[in-house]
Amino acid sequence: MAVLLLGAVLLVAQPQLVPSRPAALGAEPSQQELLRKVETLQDDIREGTATNGSAQQLPQTIIIGVRKGGTRALLEMLSLHPDVAAAENEVHFFDWEEHYSHGLGWYLSQMPFSSPHQLTVEKTPAYFTSSKVPERVHSMNPSIRLLLILRDPSERVLSDYTQVFYNHLQKHKPYPSIEEFLVRDGRLNVEYKALNRSLYHVHMQNWLRFFPLRHIHIVDGDRLIRDPFPEIQKVERFLKLSPQINASNFYFNKTKGFYCLRDSGRDRCLHESKGRAHPQVDPKLLSKLHEYFHEPNRKFFELVGRTFDWH
Repeated sequence: MAVLLLGAVLLVAQPQLVPSRPAALGAEPSQQELLRKVETLQDDIREGTATNGSAQQLPQTIIIGVRKGGTRALLEMLSLHPDVAAAENEVHFFDWEEHYSHGLGWYLSQMPFSSPHQLTVEKTPAYFTSSKVPERVHSMNPSIRLLLILRDPSERVLSDYTQVFYNHLQKHKPYPSIEEFLVRDGRLNVEYKALNRSLYHVHMQNWLRFFPLRHIHIVDGDRLIRDPFPEIQKVERFLKLSPQINASNFYFNKTKGFYCLRDSGRDRCLHESKGRAHPQVDPKLLSKLHEYFHEPNRKFFELVGRTFDWH
């Protein structure tokens, strides 16, 4: 908690959201001013304490992405652990200026109530691909543990398109075919945002400027879909949680075609929007997509010191 409070003080003390250079010596706050800020934040935390002793805490772990990588599934599975308290919604504190300008007090208010022994977890997939987020997270807590779930980049692109397509469909709005996004002037459209989100090495380099690799656990999203229990065991160990999640907490739903959760005799599956069928793509175009990601994938493997079973 001391680290979190110090991070909060450093953030509040800055005249700008992300300073371009250190403040002048004469503008630095005194030790007494810093202590007053800590006491103020402590008062805010006490105000957010429930009668049963639980309180809202800044997250000790953040699921930073990637979009359409399986972040919701990861959060739901992790929530099976009794020592995890997860924020229900994507907070978008570090990537949305309107939210970030409210300060850490607002961020704290978005967190669930939790017991002192519980780990508070927040999930916002857009954090991974936002260039300004790593420094902001580091300013809050340089010791925070980060979870990153990734899938085959080509499959992630198709999932990205599918989500937006169905969002338009539900609103009875037309939406171009995926070919119209992927191809421009007969060549692969490298300006397509969904492609850029799958250039994992570019975004990972930005995070490694502020956090050592040992603070970032990469979950294999493809394996999580096929066999979730081993992947969740790795997450438990990374977060230093006692092994509470069991293989019996997962069962394969043949109707939906993916694993669902069983918690205290209660079964639940992810929302119907998850696991939707991808659009049919011309095999030649799909081959171009795989070829495009070959070199970026190799760079990512070198960066993190491990490989993944991607095309």
